[in-house]
Amino acid sequence: MIALLMFTSMMMSMLTGQRVFAVIGFVGVVAAALLWGNGGFEMGFSAGMKLMKWYPLLTLPLFIYMGYMLSESGIAEDLYKAFHVWFGGMPGGLAVGTIGLMVVISAMNGLSVAGMAIGATIALPELLRRGYDKIMVSGVIQAGSSLGILIPPSVVLVLYGMIARQPVSQLWLAGVLPGLMLATMFCIYIIIRCRLNPALGPALPKEERNMPLSEKLKLLRAGILPFLVFFMMMGLFLMGITSLVESAAVGALASMFAAWFKGRLTKVVWNRVLEQTLGISCMFMWIILAALCFGAVFDGLGAGRAIERLLLGEFGLSPWQILILMQLSFLVMGAFLDDTAMLVIVAPLYIPLVGRLDLGIENPLIWYGVLYTITCQIAYMTPPFGYNLFLMRAMAPPEIKLIDIYRSVFPFVLIMMLGMVILMLFPQIATWLPSQIYLRG
Repeated sequence: MIALLMFTSMMMSMLTGQRVFAVIGFVGVVAAALLWGNGGFEMGFSAGMKLMKWYPLLTLPLFIYMGYMLSESGIAEDLYKAFHVWFGGMPGGLAVGTIGLMVVISAMNGLSVAGMAIGATIALPELLRRGYDKIMVSGVIQAGSSLGILIPPSVVLVLYGMIARQPVSQLWLAGVLPGLMLATMFCIYIIIRCRLNPALGPALPKEERNMPLSEKLKLLRAGILPFLVFFMMMGLFLMGITSLVESAAVGALASMFAAWFKGRLTKVVWNRVLEQTLGISCMFMWIILAALCFGAVFDGLGAGRAIERLLLGEFGLSPWQILILMQLSFLVMGAFLDDTAMLVIVAPLYIPLVGRLDLGIENPLIWYGVLYTITCQIAYMTPPFGYNLFLMRAMAPPEIKLIDIYRSVFPFVLIMMLGMVILMLFPQIATWLPSQIYLRG
């Protein structure tokens, strides 16, 4: 009953329009004080100390800085020009190239909003100018940008790792193959759809494609810097030369050298990158702090064990039935809440429960982190209040209406749901890579 009161208080407080971290932290601290007296206030303080001492958190601002440096300095635009030439010759080729761009942006930033901003400003005008269907390209950009929270360095997986007490490095490795699988499924859908109806994504005219190979290679070189930054960062990490935090520092430094090499590391760009990095990093730190405080109260109450007894004992549900019900609840909440709010609200209940369910899966909490993140991707694109829907509406030109944006996401939402089912049937897609890397280490 206390847990139910805390949840309802939180949901009612969110209706006032307050920030998510403020509501969650306030409810957690007040509940702690009412339950344990004056000493309960120390829960919030302890959560703050735990946050400041959590060394892997240093990766958060470093990866965000790297992504914004590469995007603000125009290096991402160079990469899109390369995709434009190499993929433009087939029906839907530019849309496939846009998905490729989003994968690279995801590997540079770890946030959905960065991919959305780059896709809407660089890819969208070009796709519309080339006669691509406005509904399809709107869905392509929203689906592609959602990969930013799954492909490492995913900030959402950092949050999950902090709350679930799981190593972020293993979570990131677990997200690689599922992220590439979803990107491939998006590309297959685009190619099939455009072959059946070439008017949706016309190929580039021959005169634009007929350029010497040397010119094509020159364009490819112009867009290769982001790949070098990413492989330098992740390669050193996977070879065991650097730790996770050191790899993040390598990525941040390499992105600065890339911008300097292009002659674009100006004072204006640097100031803009620092402002955006500071704003996003502080937002996530407040959310983690609030989540730790709220979770500590739940641990103290024993609410997680009570839910486990209710579902497994009283209702007699099987572990997989419980897991499916959990995912369905995430999908419903995702229509109204963002990913961080969902994670903080239900993580104290769901994550311990997943760890105790007999699912027959190696590293169930690592696997569930990827499953949860795919659910967040779906939530980003689910009407009526999907995060990406409103970002797209804010950035799209006037000819793309809100109803067009709503219609554009349904094929990609179905693809993501199919991907989630595949991951549930074959959990090795997520668990194989981290097990191989750490077994080898």
